[in-house]
Amino acid sequence: MAVPTVSVIIAAYNAMPYITRSITSVVEQSIRRDALDIIVVNDGSTDGTAAELDRLAEEYPGLIRVVHQENSGGPSAPRNAGLDLAESEFVFFLDADDHLGPEALERMVAMAEKNGTDIVLGKMVGVGGRSLPMSMFNRNQPKTDVFNSRVYWALNPLKLFRRELLERHALRFPTGLPIGEDQPFTALAYLHASGISVIADYDCLFCTLRDDGGNITVRTTGSEPRLRFLPHMVDLLMENVPPGPDRDHLAHRHLTVEVTELLAGHLVHEPHPQQEKALARLAEIITPLWHEGMSDRLSAMARLRLHLVRHQMLDEVLELMKFEKELADSRVSTPLLIDNGRAYARYPFLRDPARAVPDAIYDVTDKVGTRHHVSRAELRGTALHLAGHAYLHRVATDDVTTELVLRERGSGTEFRLPVTHTATPGLGADADEGQYTYDTAGFKAAVDITTAADGKPLDDGLWDISLAVGAQGLSREVRIGSKRAEDVSGQASTRVVGTPEGVRAVTLYTTKPHGNFTLDLGEKKHRVQPHLKPGTVRWSASAPTELQITGQWTLGAYPDGPLTVALSSDSGATAAFPVSPAAHGDRFTARVPVSDLSPGVWRGELRLSGWSFALPPLPKDLAPAKWRRRALPWYAKPAPGADQQFALLVAKTELVRAVSGKLKP
Repeated sequence: MAVPTVSVIIAAYNAMPYITRSITSVVEQSIRRDALDIIVVNDGSTDGTAAELDRLAEEYPGLIRVVHQENSGGPSAPRNAGLDLAESEFVFFLDADDHLGPEALERMVAMAEKNGTDIVLGKMVGVGGRSLPMSMFNRNQPKTDVFNSRVYWALNPLKLFRRELLERHALRFPTGLPIGEDQPFTALAYLHASGISVIADYDCLFCTLRDDGGNITVRTTGSEPRLRFLPHMVDLLMENVPPGPDRDHLAHRHLTVEVTELLAGHLVHEPHPQQEKALARLAEIITPLWHEGMSDRLSAMARLRLHLVRHQMLDEVLELMKFEKELADSRVSTPLLIDNGRAYARYPFLRDPARAVPDAIYDVTDKVGTRHHVSRAELRGTALHLAGHAYLHRVATDDVTTELVLRERGSGTEFRLPVTHTATPGLGADADEGQYTYDTAGFKAAVDITTAADGKPLDDGLWDISLAVGAQGLSREVRIGSKRAEDVSGQASTRVVGTPEGVRAVTLYTTKPHGNFTLDLGEKKHRVQPHLKPGTVRWSASAPTELQITGQWTLGAYPDGPLTVALSSDSGATAAFPVSPAAHGDRFTARVPVSDLSPGVWRGELRLSGWSFALPPLPKDLAPAKWRRRALPWYAKPAPGADQQFALLVAKTELVRAVSGKLKP
């Protein structure tokens, strides 16, 4: 019998009616049936789960293996039993109340095989109000690791593992922990894995919040069980990850997720003596992970929470938990205190001398959000005209210092230009229940490329456009353009403009994928040539000796006069013919009176200041134009042998006949 590719291991305890859907979702996977193995371990169920498993095993013989054992008190032992039976290349742990998307296993196995990774996380979806970690699923990650991603925030084992990884490191689920037994197993697997993949574009796993409260994390209440497994995780990090940014990255999860869950979900509901004991134990547990360098990784709320825990300030912890709950239920963001160019969140105990919590705990200066909207972004001549509004969230628009910032992407050269501040009465009234308004958030600015560099012309380059949004001594920089009015185009607009230094190419465009404005000076990304496309060449219907050259141009603008047709002959003669001003638009037309040309073969191009564009070749079937000059007959026609380029032969008829006569035998 062939060894299956993947074994799905399900630990089941009193899992009716969910177990039926769970197993059916595995049976119906798109992966080949002979690549699949289902191992279900019944951990002493008393609700009919055992009978349902036997029925399913009989319905799918050779596919489902069922093991019945006495109740072990948790999922570790049945998962280990299933893992001991597995012989496949990969294993996937599935909870008995969850189910898979139809293509989940096929996609995860393919991801692991293609990228040579040991673990694959498939996107999870909560069912029935189940809360799940989601930050790691922002995008597909073919190959990453535990230190350069958010996978550590998903420490459940509901993933695809390469079995060789688990056996090589003898990884099994620890028994004896009422909850959290999956964290040491998954964390060690992450640390030993040669690579980790993330599938974010397909719903692989549906995790259910049971109606009967049967999920183990729901059944197991109180701070004591959580204080039992958290030291295991602290010790694991201390033993396996050296001090430094990598350890801090992983510690961040435990200092926020576990601490918050323990305090808000359990400690607040316990008797006061038990609260004191639990808080003292928690402070002791987290001490090895904490150092002052962690502060920059944490939010102000997390810093405050940990400060109170570390100093065992129980009454303050309880007050903060109440505040956090009210804040979560509120639609109003926390007010800020602005002082000496810094912003501080007005969380409990700010500048309370009795508590003496340092200001640095509350500092959110680098987190203050900016809001902006562009209502005008228009190139006119050499000037870019901008207008809109911008403000710092929760900072009143007093003493506004907003200015425009131009920064060249390659060199970092920067110029700051003043803006005109305009009134925006009532702005902000539709957010935060109207608690914050921004009455002087408007701006207008004109950026002239001939003077924007401290009175001098801007050099060629990609000039990213930002606002340094400032008020009350606080300033934050933001790229602008991603939020703009519907009539403000984000499409690239290339123009050729006249300046005292000569004609220059200017393009206003928005970056991808963020949609922010940038000025391209000197064709760094946007060339002029594709915007001028000569089209057809034919004789004018109204003037038989006038060659009419048409084309299309998609430039936003160019200065009057410089667009010309330039011709030169094999005898050294030259001629230039301007494009008619009336033709400025989507289409252009140039008119060449060939009767004014001297004899010879004429070649040419379309010229726009310093740019040149090849003229299209003359049609092979273009009839000769004929005229008389000083009573002698002349003609113009496509020059022989010039099929791929513009070449016009101008000659007297007699000369051609004489040559033809000499060539006759």
